Amino acid sequence: MNKKSHNAHGAVVVATGLLLALATLPAQAVWYSDDGSIELRGFIDSSTYARDGVGLSKQRIQGQLEFFKDFRPSGGLFSELSLGGVLRLSYDAVYDLNDDEYGKKAGGPRNFPAPGNPAFFAALNGGAPPFPDAPTNPQYAGAFGPESLGANGAIPLPGTGGSIASPGNPNDGLRFAAEDLYGYGDGGTVLATPVRPCNIDSRGCIKDYMDRDLDELRFREITDDLDWLRELYLNATIPLKGGQHELAFRIGRQQVVWGRTDLFRVLDVVNPIDFGRQNIYAEFEDSRIPQGIVNIEYRFGATRLFEDINVQLLYKFERFRPHDLGQGGEPYAVLGAGNLFRALKNCYDNGCTVWNFPVTGTAVDFPAGSIGIRDVRIPDGEEFGARIEGVFKGVGFSLNALYFYSQFPSLRGGIPVKNPFAPPGGAPGDPRFYPYNFGFDIEFPRLLMFGGSADWYWDRAKTSFRVEMSYTQDEEFADTLSPRLFSKSDVYRWVVGFDRPTFIPFLNKTRAFLISGQVFGQHLLDHRTSSTNSAGLPSLGGDLGFQDHESNIFLTLLIQGNYLNDRLTPTLLAAYDTEAEAGVVGPSVEFKPSNHWYFKLGLNLKWTSGGPPVADDNRTANIFPPATCAPPLAAAGSPLCNAPYSSLGLEGFEPLGRFRAGPIGTAAREDELQFIVRYQF
Repeated sequence: MNKKSHNAHGAVVVATGLLLALATLPAQAVWYSDDGSIELRGFIDSSTYARDGVGLSKQRIQGQLEFFKDFRPSGGLFSELSLGGVLRLSYDAVYDLNDDEYGKKAGGPRNFPAPGNPAFFAALNGGAPPFPDAPTNPQYAGAFGPESLGANGAIPLPGTGGSIASPGNPNDGLRFAAEDLYGYGDGGTVLATPVRPCNIDSRGCIKDYMDRDLDELRFREITDDLDWLRELYLNATIPLKGGQHELAFRIGRQQVVWGRTDLFRVLDVVNPIDFGRQNIYAEFEDSRIPQGIVNIEYRFGATRLFEDINVQLLYKFERFRPHDLGQGGEPYAVLGAGNLFRALKNCYDNGCTVWNFPVTGTAVDFPAGSIGIRDVRIPDGEEFGARIEGVFKGVGFSLNALYFYSQFPSLRGGIPVKNPFAPPGGAPGDPRFYPYNFGFDIEFPRLLMFGGSADWYWDRAKTSFRVEMSYTQDEEFADTLSPRLFSKSDVYRWVVGFDRPTFIPFLNKTRAFLISGQVFGQHLLDHRTSSTNSAGLPSLGGDLGFQDHESNIFLTLLIQGNYLNDRLTPTLLAAYDTEAEAGVVGPSVEFKPSNHWYFKLGLNLKWTSGGPPVADDNRTANIFPPATCAPPLAAAGSPLCNAPYSSLGLEGFEPLGRFRAGPIGTAAREDELQFIVRYQF
């Protein structure tokens, strides 16, 4: 039995044991030892989510235990010494109860109308039609992957030998990579992705990054990184200068919270996020991925200038962890990136069929090693940060700096690939770099972030305000004008928020409602676009260059009330992405009949008003000259065909439109009914 199988089978026993142990604890809000030095609290809950058009999307049973031990030092070096931790285990039965969507039976064959275009492809094939009988009718519909290792209706490029010819790449267990996002009505590029767990179907699984097997999906915390041990840290405080100052340590796996925002983060970037838990809608406390950190604070207390001031230093000693974006086939995969990455990895490893490529209505078989994702490169370097935090004349403030690796992946082109238009044995035969090609490695670039925050209360307005801003150097973005298809840009982000208790008499005459609003901004300072490509040819569609928005604004609003002595809490949460023209509204009601029981019923509804965003998809670049030269130029014998040039701007949703759609727009078809019941102790 391999290591993963051993861990996964043991997960059932461990999870059951923990849940039973939690259930036997005394039914009180918090348990204390006789001397009061040990504190235990926790919960067991069940979350049931149903998605429109899909059915069950989450059926999770979860247990969490928080513990705290105060060693109560008397005298000596420390004035405070304690140990804290959080354990969590869960089992999501959706992979068993709805395995046609998310488990071992997910996906199936994928076919599409793709009649041959003999005139177009004859030009690419030296004047000879690539089909023996030059078909022109829709009977040559394409099918992703080989069908009995024979012709599949797609155009077989010379390098494929007439088919993908990979027995390990069948037309089964597939979905179109963005079929859960939109209906492919724009005629853009279409990729297929394997969607079954990686022990059922290993195609497209990226080792040590997106390679969860069925048990790792069901038991999310049972991993080689010991994610069931969410937090375990030692606290220590050393008094200095007669107790006027303090030197405090927290060492171990922990969450470090730098920001005060909801849904979107500006300063709160120390810990990565598990978006596979519930996209952007889970509470940060639950979705942050804790890491091993040395957290040191020097607390000056009150000074002549400040009401309070302290300095914090951070050093991460646990290995780098990126955001968990969710892999292909999971119910929650922010931006659909997991589906895209798995599709591209399968293309590189096994070859693949691409529909509407290079023009709408045609399909092409690419051999292995010619397009897609080759590898992922996980950083192995130092990450550290510092913060000054204090209060000045009633205004809380912080100044922050972090030297870290991007937790979001960057697709870096420029890797050597095979020329799919070169017949076997033809020249050039060895992989090499072709400008603007679709071969990528996943990287996590080194970043430097500076930022700050302020919060204050304005008594006349009865309102609390907060401001955060950050400046990050050298983030990487898709750029179709770059030969490697990415460029760097500094990024400025900010948020302005407020919280105000407000009476709404016709809804509640005795209790105020909390109204909280936020405005987020993001600006790419080195953004570039052009209406002409690298050869001076005009764009056939939108702008060439950066495909992310130069500037974007996000709006959020929270309205929360309380009834029945705070036992009944209705909430309305809404967010809107102004550039993607996509929004979400989440009405919910919480009911706490006692200190131990908690019920929540909610809806999560999304919409888009502008349709699926489209972007330059790079399919019109002259990657392998002269074979990929635009047909009008090739027919005219243009000298431009003899050298690579960048995209001509033909647009579609896949693959870059998903980044324009953002996390809200890419979830527009994920309306859900949600029910949670929790027992707290």
